[in-house]
Amino acid sequence: MKYANPVIPGFHPDPSICRVGEDYYLVTSTFEYFPGVPVFHSRDLVHWRRIGHCLTNEVQLPLGEAGSSGGIFAPTLRHHDGWFYMTTTNVSGIGNFYVRARNPAGPWSDPIPVAQGGIDPSLLFDEDGKVYFQSACDGGEGNGIYQCEMEIETGVLLTPSRLIWQGTGGACPEGPHLYKVGALYYLMIAEGGTEYGHMETIARSAQPYGPYEACPHNPILSHRSMDSGIQATGHADLVQAQDGSWWAVLLGIRPAAYPKRHHLGRETFLAPVTWTEDGWPIFGRGGVIDGEMQAPQLPARVWPQPPVRDHFESEELGLEWIFLRNPRPGSRSLRERRGYLALRGDKTTLDDGKAPVFVGRRLSHFRCRTAASLTFEPRADGQEAGLTLFMNEKYHYDLFIARREGRKAVVLRKRVGSMITEQVYDCPAGPVVLEADARPDLFFFRFGPEEGSGQRVDAGSGETHFLSTEMAGGFTGVIIAMYAVGGPCPGESEPALFDWFDYEPLETDARQAAD
Repeated sequence: MKYANPVIPGFHPDPSICRVGEDYYLVTSTFEYFPGVPVFHSRDLVHWRRIGHCLTNEVQLPLGEAGSSGGIFAPTLRHHDGWFYMTTTNVSGIGNFYVRARNPAGPWSDPIPVAQGGIDPSLLFDEDGKVYFQSACDGGEGNGIYQCEMEIETGVLLTPSRLIWQGTGGACPEGPHLYKVGALYYLMIAEGGTEYGHMETIARSAQPYGPYEACPHNPILSHRSMDSGIQATGHADLVQAQDGSWWAVLLGIRPAAYPKRHHLGRETFLAPVTWTEDGWPIFGRGGVIDGEMQAPQLPARVWPQPPVRDHFESEELGLEWIFLRNPRPGSRSLRERRGYLALRGDKTTLDDGKAPVFVGRRLSHFRCRTAASLTFEPRADGQEAGLTLFMNEKYHYDLFIARREGRKAVVLRKRVGSMITEQVYDCPAGPVVLEADARPDLFFFRFGPEEGSGQRVDAGSGETHFLSTEMAGGFTGVIIAMYAVGGPCPGESEPALFDWFDYEPLETDARQAAD
């Protein structure tokens, strides 16, 4: 049996993993999106389901000061003595901190700050009861990985922070994880920056503070300068399965075109890990992973796939839905009208770099169909509601209902940096279906009356590469979202009523094992 990479497609970077018995749990970065740090569960390392988030309220995750690609950086997930610990960095707030929970689905504790600076924190619970905390810092001893001992109940540092390794000379030594394997401590880090020079390196020592001996086979993972559909591999975490085999989760990207550009974000990949006779780990095929690899010899557990259509009939939104920064209380409701998601916009727009009224989910496939049925009556210029394909406040494509020259219209707006274009169409009466279909190189936009009531109008298209990281910058991926803007007089705005939302993959789902 083989599996297809990535195992968690779409914007799910910086994966960290732990095993508890026969269960595996994984977390990823979320940056300026809320709630923060999704938690996934698997029984076979290939099929994953989202079970919750670590950071679900504004006390845990204040994002008011988070710019694009600010907020939550790389988390680490560990389990010790019946507790799950997730440590991460809010670069726009508290800095390094951790939360803990008995149940990985939550609830999680309030943040416990850690005084050691830097980013990408990690934890090692040693056999003698000591707890070691690592992070990537540019400190008094230079740029590299620093470590201290800490009291896990309070976060108090028990020792000064010390530089323990600077890596092999690659840029941006970061993403540290320390493991005790046998009698040795292995320190694995990412180097080269989280771009096309990304790589994973490792060193070992008989003592947690070193000195560390670099692996003679470094980098143990890299796709640099390779002709591969998977690029920028790195930022990995190791886990030993219950059958004794070793595996790694890591981030990578899948550029969709030449010159290389990617818009789905950094995704979570899985790789087998073997150990050499002299005790060094090797990822995949000599440091290279493939889009299809031999699956773990673990009992397969395939979780039910979510339905294509969300009818908004539940009391709460599903775990796949996310918000841009902290959502304003009262801006959304599933109860205002039963079977509808009601969004009440304010003056905040998609261009403001703040918290617009925005309910989205990650674009996770190169080929997919997205659509929503919207009832909205704009009363003034500036009021709008619809769908957005959103990379950041300067790069997004929007298909929405608004007022133009005193009449109700459907508008396709494309913002690429400072260049903004609009195409304006007459709006049909009644509910309007807005569609955004994805292909590797283009997004296609259509609209029309409710299903079965008439033909769709082709509103235009937009190149995917204008919403790519290479063009827009940052660390995230494209989000497909429903949104609403209230305009200059939000109190006069009617709610935008979304009757349903479709997300339909049109390619083989990367989470399904391949025969």
